[in-house]
Amino acid sequence: MTMVAPNGLSIAAVERETGLSKDTLRVWERRYDFPFPGRDEFGERIYPPEQVEKLRLIKILMDRGHRPGKIVGVEMDELRAIVRPEGSAEAVADDAYAETEELLHFIKLCKAHRLDEMRRDLSQSLLRMGMYRFVTDVVAPLTTMVGDHWAKGDLAVFEEHLYTECVQMVMRNAISSVPAASIHAGMPMRPRILLTTVPNEPHGLGLLMSEAILTLEGASCVSLGVQTPITEIAKAVQVQSADIIALSFSASVRPAHVLESLGDLRAEVPDSTEIWVGGRSAVLVRRPPPTVRVLDLDELRDALDDWRRRNAN
Repeated sequence: MTMVAPNGLSIAAVERETGLSKDTLRVWERRYDFPFPGRDEFGERIYPPEQVEKLRLIKILMDRGHRPGKIVGVEMDELRAIVRPEGSAEAVADDAYAETEELLHFIKLCKAHRLDEMRRDLSQSLLRMGMYRFVTDVVAPLTTMVGDHWAKGDLAVFEEHLYTECVQMVMRNAISSVPAASIHAGMPMRPRILLTTVPNEPHGLGLLMSEAILTLEGASCVSLGVQTPITEIAKAVQVQSADIIALSFSASVRPAHVLESLGDLRAEVPDSTEIWVGGRSAVLVRRPPPTVRVLDLDELRDALDDWRRRNAN
């Protein structure tokens, strides 16, 4: 029996982490001799972290059109180079972020596992800048940097998760401290916005950033967390009397899954319920469905104003 890594993941956890189905993992194991998991005392597959990292890179490249048979046998360093080629537009943009001393400071804290210091410094940045600028000027570019540092092998999966937990804690505390909008204070509670992701999209920081901005602007936000089934989103829309559904899609989600999920959701909810979508999925830029509204973080304020004008009583 192959030695089991002490921090290895089950096949269900690998499916969640990578977006690769259990069936795909088993087929690749037979066809390509990768991955090659160990077994626990019950005979269940356990995948070492380094194999999970490679699987995530392979999934990114598959979403860009690469065939698995051509990349499964490629070494990690080469996969990282393909994911983020030197001199590419993406690399140049991220290098601009890397020149920001404050952002690099947080990357260093993450690598050093100095979590208490990271939470403290994030909180200080938030207090100094205010929530809107903290989201747009710190959390958004920093999250991109963390993902790219992982792709280059500079951050492990667990370190990426530590970063996510730190940011979520700081932002949740900040959002909860925003006074509730009220008609008596001159700030309308509407629109009522439901925030979530669809199944196979476990990344929720984009939603949290959107929630922070929308809450600041007086919207009533209800977060369902991540990976909510389409039928359950539809039920929540009805129960919560939601005006808008806000979804986020990361670059790791298959374009076909993005379009299929949006189509299924549109069919399940009333036409009067708008669907707002953001994130780094390329298909939202290339082929946005006509029945949804694709928005960046800096467009949320104008989108809210537009909704309120169109729905003024």
